[in-house]
Amino acid sequence: MKKLLKTILIMTIVATATPAEGQKGNPLLQDWKTPHQTPPFSKIKNKHFEPAVKEGIKQAEANIKAITNNAEAPTFENTIVALETSQELLSRVTALLFNLNECNTNAELQKIVLKVSPELTSFESSVSMNAKLFARVKTLYDKRAALGLTADQMKLLEDTYLGFVRNGVNLGEDEQKAFAKNQERLSELTQRFNQNVLADNNSYTLHVTDKGQLGGLPENVLAAAREEAQKRKLEGYVFTLAYPSFGPFMTYADNQELREQMWRAYNSRGNRGGETDNNDLIRQITALRLEQAKLLGYSTYAEYVLSNRMVESPARLKKFQQDLYNACYPVAVKDLKAVTRYAKENGQIKRLYRWDVSYWTEKLKQEQYNFDEEQLRPYFQLEKVRQGIFDLYGRLYGLTFKENSDIEVYHPDVKAFEVSDGGKFMGVLYLDMHPRESKRSGAWMTEFRDQNGIKGHEHRPLIQVVCNFSKPVGDKPALLSFDEVETFMHEFGHAMHGMLSEVTYPSQSGTNVYRDFVELPSQIMENWCYETEFLNTFARHYKTGDLIPAEYIKKIRECQNYMAGYYCLRQLSLGMVDFAFHSITEPIEGKIENFEQAHMVELIAPVEGCNTSTAFTHIFAGGYASGYYGYKWAEVLDADAFSQFKQNGIFDKATATRFRNEVLSKGGTAHPAQLYRNFMGREPDQNALLIRSGFILPMLIQK
Repeated sequence: MKKLLKTILIMTIVATATPAEGQKGNPLLQDWKTPHQTPPFSKIKNKHFEPAVKEGIKQAEANIKAITNNAEAPTFENTIVALETSQELLSRVTALLFNLNECNTNAELQKIVLKVSPELTSFESSVSMNAKLFARVKTLYDKRAALGLTADQMKLLEDTYLGFVRNGVNLGEDEQKAFAKNQERLSELTQRFNQNVLADNNSYTLHVTDKGQLGGLPENVLAAAREEAQKRKLEGYVFTLAYPSFGPFMTYADNQELREQMWRAYNSRGNRGGETDNNDLIRQITALRLEQAKLLGYSTYAEYVLSNRMVESPARLKKFQQDLYNACYPVAVKDLKAVTRYAKENGQIKRLYRWDVSYWTEKLKQEQYNFDEEQLRPYFQLEKVRQGIFDLYGRLYGLTFKENSDIEVYHPDVKAFEVSDGGKFMGVLYLDMHPRESKRSGAWMTEFRDQNGIKGHEHRPLIQVVCNFSKPVGDKPALLSFDEVETFMHEFGHAMHGMLSEVTYPSQSGTNVYRDFVELPSQIMENWCYETEFLNTFARHYKTGDLIPAEYIKKIRECQNYMAGYYCLRQLSLGMVDFAFHSITEPIEGKIENFEQAHMVELIAPVEGCNTSTAFTHIFAGGYASGYYGYKWAEVLDADAFSQFKQNGIFDKATATRFRNEVLSKGGTAHPAQLYRNFMGREPDQNALLIRSGFILPMLIQK
């Protein structure tokens, strides 16, 4: 659950909560006598969440009251630190509730989330608009230079003050009521948006009984589809919108008609009418966000958000987007023309439709590079990839990972690992790798407990990595695509950002940083996937044990920038659409797909009834509103920062130690621009991304 105040964004989840009278049978309200105080998932039932949330709010309200009624003059400890620890129980409960709702949900749990979300938002508003509480914070803020605070304490005080201001504490009484009401409504609407996408994702299947219609599909994809059909007690083959099924189908299926059916189903999620339609939810969400921004004195929601990001302003973001657009657009046009020409020559088609792009892009790549990425799968067995990543973090940071079956998990697919640095316990890592109907699509990292050392007590994190990777089929292990290997590395980078955190205050822990900086520790790790030295440490054929052929690695590197312009433009366009939704000055009217088309840079004609926005959970349910540009922004940082590893060696411990000490361990204790300068010794070089993508050559850069 996203907190309104940055200072209470993610509280530490400690097992010291006091059970309320009459609720002693509720495991959410008990001390957890488990390894590392990990959640006892087998004892936690849906019925426990609502009363635990209510008790958490009750305890938090009492803690806030104790702060405001303190007769002593405000100090950093009795006000700021007390506020940091005011929601320990509530944060423990909500971390479990909302994370499980994402990865292991059911109808009952979804109803609970919808019910308690407005209650939680109402409580958060009561904190952020508490005049007595803010007065104590402001007293400290106004004399902050004379308090003798450390750098992280000063940052915490400033962020706490800013959190109150950005959440309406200075508004008049009527405006505060409107702001709080809007926040409650937004919490409900964003949850509904997410649930609708999951419902549409699960409601569609493509059932094929004639194998003759499935030409072009690799055997592993067919085997998975057969297994899916058997699970549903059907003959033949079943394909779903889960990406390990949908992605390969769109890439390899020769049958254009079936590709169209799958593509339309995937790209109409949230846009099919009925109870799961998200069009009106988007109109309501964007209108409410605009109203919130205006109440706070901003002209748009984007202006409000970006004022507290690395990019700082809409004007600077527009320049960043325009510069990248100028670099990638000509390359994107060239990329698509090549695919279109090839498809017309080899497929006897008159035009290229959207459901044709992945298919013909792959065909051209295979011919151009004499390489099919499916050849890589046998060398990327999930368990070996996982061990390769474990070993990489061992070489870079000295970490070890040991599976512990005594740590309870929330689903049989999940594995739990203890992470150590020498003799020091660093935290628990939960890995949840495969798709299921109870899990939303995509991949992400989150926490059941974050790291902190508040009040002198070290609390190590409980980190969760959730993916939707290809499943084992029959007696064949899970074999990953190269894209899935990159995704694993990406999410693991987020996980280690949380795991290697060494901060005092919970709200500054790990990934509690600006959205346009948080992707640096994740995206930088993708670079290792193209390095021979790294791939040779784990990429072996799952049957023969043979090392991945050098010619395959050469092909991986040669293909790295294949269609780079087209894919860059696509990602950039999604950021532009996000920015457009949150730059409105009046509520949106009409169809959302029309709004998207007006702001998306498209090289292929749109398809009626299909769009990205109605399933764009990142910006309408995932906290990336006005922040989706951050992926491209962070690509500049990661391309630039990785140059240090390339220069000094990809396993260089000295470089890794500097990155750990200056970036990973610091969390949100300093402005990210300062953290980056501390590591690199200078400002970011935007040309690093353009060079890596092949948009410009190093010798063309003017010094």
